Amino acid sequence: MTTPTIFAKEALLADLASGLSEKALLSGADQLETYRFDMASFSPAGVPVAVVRAASRDDVVHALRTASKHGIPVVPQGAMSGLSGAGNAIDGCLVLSVRDMNRILEISVDDQVAVVEPGVLNKELSHAVAEQGLFYPPDPGSWEISTIGGNVATNAGGMCCVKYGVTGDFVRGLELVLADGTVLETGRRTAKGVAGFDLTSLVVGSEGCLGVITKVILGLKPAPRPSLTMAATFPDSASGLAAVTAIMASGVTPSLMEFLDPISVAAVNALQDMGFDDDCALILAQSDSPEALEDVARMAKIATANGAIDVAESADDQEAAMLLQSRRSLHAALEVLGGNFTDDVAVPRVRMLDLLAGIEEIAERNDIKVATAGHAGDGNMHPTVIFDRADEAAKARAAVAFEEIMLLGLELGGTITGEHGVGILKREGLRRELSATSLRLQEEIKHSFDPQGILNPGKQIG
Repeated sequence: MTTPTIFAKEALLADLASGLSEKALLSGADQLETYRFDMASFSPAGVPVAVVRAASRDDVVHALRTASKHGIPVVPQGAMSGLSGAGNAIDGCLVLSVRDMNRILEISVDDQVAVVEPGVLNKELSHAVAEQGLFYPPDPGSWEISTIGGNVATNAGGMCCVKYGVTGDFVRGLELVLADGTVLETGRRTAKGVAGFDLTSLVVGSEGCLGVITKVILGLKPAPRPSLTMAATFPDSASGLAAVTAIMASGVTPSLMEFLDPISVAAVNALQDMGFDDDCALILAQSDSPEALEDVARMAKIATANGAIDVAESADDQEAAMLLQSRRSLHAALEVLGGNFTDDVAVPRVRMLDLLAGIEEIAERNDIKVATAGHAGDGNMHPTVIFDRADEAAKARAAVAFEEIMLLGLELGGTITGEHGVGILKREGLRRELSATSLRLQEEIKHSFDPQGILNPGKQIG
């Protein structure tokens, strides 16, 4: 697939325009520029030939039929909040954005189900179901700006997944448009169902390589009890992570368990003062169980036994919300320090201390700074390699450190990505993690869904 000639471009644009909603087609140079990158801005990106901002499933169907006819690659996009380059354009592609498909179609209290279009923001859905006494647990750090479609495409996690699971655990069914414009419905509305192969789970996490999601059926839960929040500071990262491991092994089931190392705490303090010393490590934990008071007391006792300097329970919901917002602001806080590569490795909890030691060795060897934070309750950490954007040598060392951290996760029995996805950044790591047989089967599945190979080529295994 190559960039279309001027004649082919004109024919493509004419064919697209003939069947799209008004104002759905964009082709101006300034317009195209804004659709080149997701938030993995250091991943390579090309220039699209056009952008379709789909307003309906019919727009998606027409765009894919036209792209298939012309043999033009298609890059699906949502809010472009991804961190692996999966939404980055490639030269000569058609960008297909579904962010304008943003309606909540149904919230059923009786069935505890929501039906939504892919452009609905996670935050909007969470608030809408809460008004009905329900709960949608997946809450990625980008929940205010990321879409449900993007969350499904990457199988996003978040802070609550330590108790409730990731996005895929709540997806019951999908409406998907295949590369040739065929509409496929997968899964079902019911809580149980095992008829046929599980195509829904196959599509979850596929990063737009198998089709374009146009509707999602999500399972919901009853709203939990108000949470109690504990914050504990430690003199170093090792003691903080040791406390996390001990808490998770104690029988307590926290609804949230987050870790920030001293670099992360200092960065957040600089952006939004949390009231903690810059040189401490921090764990934030919550319980929403009926025994929340007892859970927090047990977690506090374990934290103290593992060397906590200070342990405090939030005085009210407002203080708890402030602590969690500070955690959510970490990515922005680290951006202030310079360029950064945000890694996303998950390891068995018993290997988190080994992961920390390895990261510190990698940082020292490459003369680079690494901030380590993440969802420690399930071993999913986000080491962020920080460097001077203006220093090409520093950027090169940062890229080496990023790769070494990813491979370290594999060596410790983990995975190259817990929730951010593969995209462009981790394609080589994927080939190290999966066996030759697994890769072959995935390539065959990709071909079955997309025989021409036009959907998000260059991402994942494509």
